[in-house]
Amino acid sequence: MSLNTAHINGGVLIHAGECILLFSEDVSMEFSGQDSAVFKGNKTGRLYLTTHRMIFNNAEQADPMISFSFPFITLSDVELEQPVFGANYIKGKVRAQPNGNWVGEAKFKLVFKKGGAIDFAQAMLKAASMASRNANSDAPPPYTPPGQWYQAPPPAYAPDPTGYYGWVPPVNVFSMQPPANSVYMTDMPPPYPGINSSNGYVNPPPMQQAAGFTQPNSRGDAKATEAAQSAYFDPTNPHNAYVPPPAYYEPPPAYHEANKKNQ
Repeated sequence: MSLNTAHINGGVLIHAGECILLFSEDVSMEFSGQDSAVFKGNKTGRLYLTTHRMIFNNAEQADPMISFSFPFITLSDVELEQPVFGANYIKGKVRAQPNGNWVGEAKFKLVFKKGGAIDFAQAMLKAASMASRNANSDAPPPYTPPGQWYQAPPPAYAPDPTGYYGWVPPVNVFSMQPPANSVYMTDMPPPYPGINSSNGYVNPPPMQQAAGFTQPNSRGDAKATEAAQSAYFDPTNPHNAYVPPPAYYEPPPAYHEANKKNQ
């Protein structure tokens, strides 16, 4: 749906509260139905299934397509192909998001070099079906550049072990998690529906209440409260809390800027 909007600082960029359900390396992707050179050729990289979309990050940083985002709301005709000769693969169609650096519709094909296409396809279709219950419209919203971004808290790296409404993603097949310090999060919530009506993982309790904070009456108090609200509290490990590092202020590169180094 959007091109070159889901990568930053050598890693993947997700929305606030979005959670990675499955992660796979060495996935091959091909596009058809688009004349642009950006979509030409076979591309290999990392594939993420999140609570709101699929994200492909190209291993070849010199390629004009570094990342591609597939929100569930933009997918159609998704099928699992199991040829007699050759590897299983996922195919489907994806619509462009307004202001998403490309227009129209494209067909895609995903091949899992290390296996797992069947499990990934079933998980993606399940997540997309759950997300569709929260959709208010079939039209994808316009892409909006993210604001501040920072290293994502631990819940963003893996699904909730208790599952989602009785469904648990097949982490036994995709046991790998993204490398440490490779997942970044914006301060903007997802603009399209996910498998939960709100965030991809359970919201932590109000840290400012637990820590005894009151309404801020100074700029310093406001900053302290803001930090507490963005912290992650693990009820199974109550003596530790994760507080994201200070937000970065540079947005991910625009598509035309990312291409400058390749020209």
